[in-house]
Amino acid sequence: MLIGLIRPIETRTVEVKGEGLRAIAEQLAAPEGWELVSAPALPAKGTTELHATATFARRDGLQQIEAEDRDALLAKVPEGWQLLSIRRG
Repeated sequence: MLIGLIRPIETRTVEVKGEGLRAIAEQLAAPEGWELVSAPALPAKGTTELHATATFARRDGLQQIEAEDRDALLAKVPEGWQLLSIRRG
């Protein structure tokens, strides 16, 4: 028996702007269960402001699935989910 650990694949993007990196960072607190994975900041043309497009990825919602072999386990991974690990049970 194999046991797989899965989680949903979901991302959100947020546009923020501010005067400097500190102002940008203060606006980018990740909601519970989410992680900030990217936030490149670029200067706005003609101003001193920075604009950033932040990407948050969902990191909660873990579940286990079971199957007799690897192919059966992979077939059980629902659309929109990813298989994180496989172990023998």
